Amino acid sequence: MSAGCAVVIGASGGIGGAFADALDEEGTYAKVWRFGRSLTGDAHLDLTDEASIAAAARVASGPPLSLVFVATGILGEGERGPEKALRDLDPDWLARVFAINTIGPALVAKHFLPLLPRTGTPVFAALSARVGSISDNRLGGWHGYRASKAALNMLIRNFAIDAARRNDRSIVVALHPGTVDTRLSEPFRGTVAPGKLFDPERAALQLLDVIEGLKPVDSGKCFAWDGVEIPA
Repeated sequence: MSAGCAVVIGASGGIGGAFADALDEEGTYAKVWRFGRSLTGDAHLDLTDEASIAAAARVASGPPLSLVFVATGILGEGERGPEKALRDLDPDWLARVFAINTIGPALVAKHFLPLLPRTGTPVFAALSARVGSISDNRLGGWHGYRASKAALNMLIRNFAIDAARRNDRSIVVALHPGTVDTRLSEPFRGTVAPGKLFDPERAALQLLDVIEGLKPVDSGKCFAWDGVEIPA
């Protein structure tokens, strides 16, 4: 067992819950902190409420943190889904998508990155998406989701540079989990190639394998579930 602890933000979701379970089962960390919007008490964390993020950071500020994993994101909500055309753009929906996919993880970094130790190889990882790659964009559409994930990837690069000034062996990365059988992907499962729809437990283990294989030189980059780097 490591002396360090792990934090999972979004532990009430499919990927986050499975990831926290996998960490508990492996027993590598002294403690696994779980935070999420639908959790209560000290475990409650709402990405749109910075005070709740700061409170969660205070809860987890005891023993050093070796891993912070942000397993959050929004693609659709209620009747609203990703935009297919310019006419579908809506300022309120764009603001909502950026609040969850970009601003929320940024505020988590603001409060949790300072908790990572100045020695060792601590990891801060946030879920992103392949469609956030600008150079890999061939289809267009999904304007808010693509843009919010591209912005997150840029912030990850910024945070990696900042973190390296404090600990040059720290690792800050974005991770693409593939298409996972959760509520987020439900409307789009019919277009997924056979064998490419992962259950949350498999997705969690795949992401954990990627994290365990990271080196400081990888900081600031985005990696897919299979460990392959995704271009910016």
